[in-house]
Amino acid sequence: MSGQKAKSTIPKLTASGASGRTAPSSVMRPRRRMTQNYLIIWVDGKIDENTEDYRNTLVQLHDVASEVKPCTTREECVEYLNEIDDGKTFIISSGALGQSLVNDIHGMPKVDAMYIFCGNKAHHESWAKEWPKIRGVFTSIKPICESLKKVARHCDHDNIPMSFVSKQTIVGEDGSQTQNLDQLEPAYMYSMLFKDIILEIDEDDKKPMKALVAYCHDQGVSKQQLNYFQNEYNQKSAIWWYTENIFLYSMLNKALRSLDMEVMVKMGFFIRNLHRQLEQLHQEQLSKYEQKFVVYRGQGMVPEDFQHLVGTKGGLLSFNSFLSTSKDREVSMRFVQDALRNNTATIAILFIMTIDQKTISASNTPFAMIEDESAVKGEQEILFTMHTVFRVVKIKQTAKNSRLWDVQLTIIGDNDPQLSALTNHIEKEVQGSTGWRRMGKLMLQVGHFDLAEELYNELLENASTDSDRAFIYYELGRVKKQQGQYEKEIIFYEKSLEINEKILSANDPILSAIYNNIALAYQKMGGYSKALEFYERSLKIREIALPSNHPDLAQSYNNIGSVYNSINEYSKALEFHKKANKINQKSLPPNHPYIASDYNNIGLVYNGMGDYSKALEFYEKSLKIGEISLPSNHPGLATFYNNIGGVYDNMGEYTKALDFYEK
Repeated sequence: MSGQKAKSTIPKLTASGASGRTAPSSVMRPRRRMTQNYLIIWVDGKIDENTEDYRNTLVQLHDVASEVKPCTTREECVEYLNEIDDGKTFIISSGALGQSLVNDIHGMPKVDAMYIFCGNKAHHESWAKEWPKIRGVFTSIKPICESLKKVARHCDHDNIPMSFVSKQTIVGEDGSQTQNLDQLEPAYMYSMLFKDIILEIDEDDKKPMKALVAYCHDQGVSKQQLNYFQNEYNQKSAIWWYTENIFLYSMLNKALRSLDMEVMVKMGFFIRNLHRQLEQLHQEQLSKYEQKFVVYRGQGMVPEDFQHLVGTKGGLLSFNSFLSTSKDREVSMRFVQDALRNNTATIAILFIMTIDQKTISASNTPFAMIEDESAVKGEQEILFTMHTVFRVVKIKQTAKNSRLWDVQLTIIGDNDPQLSALTNHIEKEVQGSTGWRRMGKLMLQVGHFDLAEELYNELLENASTDSDRAFIYYELGRVKKQQGQYEKEIIFYEKSLEINEKILSANDPILSAIYNNIALAYQKMGGYSKALEFYERSLKIREIALPSNHPDLAQSYNNIGSVYNSINEYSKALEFHKKANKINQKSLPPNHPYIASDYNNIGLVYNGMGDYSKALEFYEKSLKIGEISLPSNHPGLATFYNNIGGVYDNMGEYTKALDFYEK
């Protein structure tokens, strides 16, 4: 086995120094994507794709789930199940295969429900009743689909995306206490940023509607549902569509749970419409609410999430999608009973939520009684906007059932010190003058480079000032950097530089940013003398314009150090990287991605020197921070895994090397 080349994580540069310095892109192995929280596997040895009966059955199943997988053997079904790493599966099996298949798959947590579809109901009911996940034996597909729609709705209900923020404090030398923000879940941060940005954008619905429908068609959503949605959308309210039994509710919850930014952006117009309708109804209904009142929510929770919840007592719980609750405790208890009955591994939760209106802002956290607007009647539902945040007050096991817990929550608003600290910290991550600019930066930060490029090209077509064009060219350069197209990257930076040199002063930090990124592109192509030339031009401006502990100075030191590393001048390389780390340790939180980058770069130098134990020490430090501060699918993590694999490879520990390469 030959060692793979270690990858640098030279931080990306922005003029503000506030965003974007993460590990460079690497090609990730594509994996199958689920656009809903569930899919259907239909198992029958007699499936014939050429028959009208097959096509009719498939149409009815697609009306429940966008993804339906027909299988003709038990082995094919099991193999497909083993490929699924997220979401739930509903199995429809013939009687002939079902009796043996159930032994193989009933214990899998990802199998949520099973149905036996056969011609001899009495024969198969005798054995099927012994298996709790089998919801029944049927001779027609129609009642199966009716049951599946209810099961799917419960699956979505129980899989509402949540983030847990424990109340961890750091005690300073003077005895003061501050919130520890270093353990903040990426899901909390990115869903909050997305909400903030998408609500800022104002656009006509026609174009995004068309894009969403085209995407859903490609993902297998039934043509009947899409035609219905597109043709009737303006005749019904956003709340009605959200509660209607079609793809919207499930797709939105899944996208927010998995941070699927492509789907989130495509559904942005609908999210905005739904939030605004809740705002309007909230204002209209103000006189109907008491100042303080209680709502309920019953749901199932997997044990892992429940342990996170227990560890959050006293901290914050954010519901990252729109939150359905009821004023009627009995309505919520029906969801609790379903959770207890359908899966013995599930923990059932009754959330008891105290709403104090004086603590929240109607524009940030609107909620409304939606009985008159909803497609589902009789639940006395109160719907809250996405990313509503509560404090976890009390968690108590009930006497009636050891798997049922009462969880008392209190809604909190912007004036809450912990939430305020989180919000201020997060908003610094993606800054920009407009919502779409901020969205582009967010796409870059979470690794959706093609989506960012599409967005910036559209902005370029509508740019009206030199300043706008210079900014967009710069961002397109950053996109090309992440895509590994370095010559095109330089072209975009030079276009930005040409404009900015005319409209900015000679020592403007924006010019420093462009010089830096041109240098980095040359470095990637092996043009080290050109790289040093532009890095030094960048550093010269920074030394004039910035304070001595500014992170951008640290970046310049890192970049110059990386060039020296590339030409094997290791002592100089270590000198510059350690200068950078010294600044970042003083000016940034201890688990900031920039510090992960510092450690990775120091590891690269030791690796080049052949000091593999030292290299491994620093690579592991970088990975530890990256796993905390970056989304699980971020390309930067692939870089860290690759570098650790390379060290083990060089040390002759090939099994460990392979393990990290595969990650």
